[in-house]
Amino acid sequence: MSAVQELLLLPLALLALQASLCHGACVEVDSDTEAVANEGFKLGCISCKMRGEVPATASVNWFFKASDESEFSPLYSYEDQVGDIIDPRFYDRLHWNGSKNTKDLQDGSIFILNVTYNDKGTYHCMFNRILTYTNYEFQTNTSKIIIMNVVPRLTRGMASILSEVMMYVSIIGLQFWLVVEMIYCYRKISAAGEEALRESAAEYLAIASESKDNCASVQVAE
Repeated sequence: MSAVQELLLLPLALLALQASLCHGACVEVDSDTEAVANEGFKLGCISCKMRGEVPATASVNWFFKASDESEFSPLYSYEDQVGDIIDPRFYDRLHWNGSKNTKDLQDGSIFILNVTYNDKGTYHCMFNRILTYTNYEFQTNTSKIIIMNVVPRLTRGMASILSEVMMYVSIIGLQFWLVVEMIYCYRKISAAGEEALRESAAEYLAIASESKDNCASVQVAE
């Protein structure tokens, strides 16, 4: 391997090493809203901490309002790595699906087993976070609302179908472009090879002719 190639690969190796040492970035993704009856469903609730270097602790509280109810009622709480199901309608059917082995929670998602039509309604997720600075503490609250619908089977929207079609079209287009590029490069390399052979042959003939002329000059001189 040449020195130039080694210099080019060194930054890539350093970047790969840094990436392996970094933790996964937090991204606030909206929760799905359509659950299938008699199947499991994840209610997503993510609240990213803006200052990653500041120590913090957080707790998560969930509330539920059924489609035929007018007020929220406590559903679930998670604090100090301990979860508590408060609503008896979800006993043995609800599990913590968020951040684990840490008190600095950023993912407060929960998972419902054996979804029923009675689970249809509005869910309220609330993060209570305390940021610990050198001389003081700062408390922040973040809340998210999720309106969940329950269907007998999962249906695909037109946007999802179009996205899949466009994905396949893009894959086919990229493959076609790759084939064209390979053919172009092959022809270019082949033409360059033929040109190199012609130049080599011409150079050989020129050297042979020059050698012949030198021999003839030597014989005349003699």
